[in-house]
Amino acid sequence: MSGGDQPIDIYFFPPSAPSRAALMLIKALGLKHNVKTTNIGAGDHMKPEFLKMNPLHTIPVINDNGFTLYDSHVIMKYLVDVYGKDDSLYPKDPKKEAIVNQRCFFSACYLFPKFIDYHIPTLFLGAPPSEEAMDKLKEVLGHLDGFLDNQLFVAGSNLTVADFSIIAIISTIDAAGTVDLKTYPNIWMWYQRTKKALEHFGYQDVNQTGATGFGQMYKNKLSSIK
Repeated sequence: MSGGDQPIDIYFFPPSAPSRAALMLIKALGLKHNVKTTNIGAGDHMKPEFLKMNPLHTIPVINDNGFTLYDSHVIMKYLVDVYGKDDSLYPKDPKKEAIVNQRCFFSACYLFPKFIDYHIPTLFLGAPPSEEAMDKLKEVLGHLDGFLDNQLFVAGSNLTVADFSIIAIISTIDAAGTVDLKTYPNIWMWYQRTKKALEHFGYQDVNQTGATGFGQMYKNKLSSIK
């Protein structure tokens, strides 16, 4: 259960991979929480009350008994630091922590932006898929496949917050049918392994449902412009 007296509020949008990663971690830590569904499509993230919490109007945001925080990677580190029973999900050993940080930065600065660059112009602007954006996405997936060579999880032999972040994106790519992940054997094996590791932390209800929803929206839009 939560280490605090009050449940944590998480402002969440199911198609958003970062918000799914944060909510799965909340469940993994066994924290009491309230899910505040924030519909980006309806502009909920631009309302004054939301902008007071996060002027960057991004999802997710948490409110932990009056302490608000945004950016999924920052949120996940905070939650493990404050409520983790141990440091297995975010090691305190400087070298192990550095690898987790590197993978999280890779997710935030390379993988997720390339995911956005490929899918969002089609989904929201009706633009045909870009071959250049696909090439860049595949390049980043190649790097991830390399990280996973002879490793069980993205930052080593143990599940960490980096796996939560990256699987939320990879599962969405899979649901959208964007790339055949089996062409990246290390990613594919890690993907199956990590889904199983997260199945008790809301993987199906929280992550797969949201990924499938995004994938269906993308496929519907794609079929309408072909």
